[in-house]
Amino acid sequence: MGDREIGGKSFAMTNVDGIGDVVLSFRCGPERFHELVEIDGICPAPYSGNSHWVALERWDALRPREVEEELARAHALIYEKLPKRTKAVLALPEKERVKLIRERKKLLAAREKAKRG
Repeated sequence: MGDREIGGKSFAMTNVDGIGDVVLSFRCGPERFHELVEIDGICPAPYSGNSHWVALERWDALRPREVEEELARAHALIYEKLPKRTKAVLALPEKERVKLIRERKKLLAAREKAKRG
């Protein structure tokens, strides 16, 4: 499975292995969930249906443009719930963001090591 995430939160997962009955799962929100599961080839996502995720059983369940639109909506749903600090980091230019994340990981690792030792 390949997952798509923003700020450490997944908004979609693709089945790159071709194993299983699902090719793509994504977050859709409560209203859209009920609309989408009415479409042939779309069902509640296994293990995630209660949190308003749907699964495409085949790629032609939606037109390519519709898939793009649904993924954009899924991304927006997850993004709007992120903490302000995370949104601020995501707004940084890529080089600055990568550097900040790397430094933060080092700091957290050092704190964890100090706790243990």
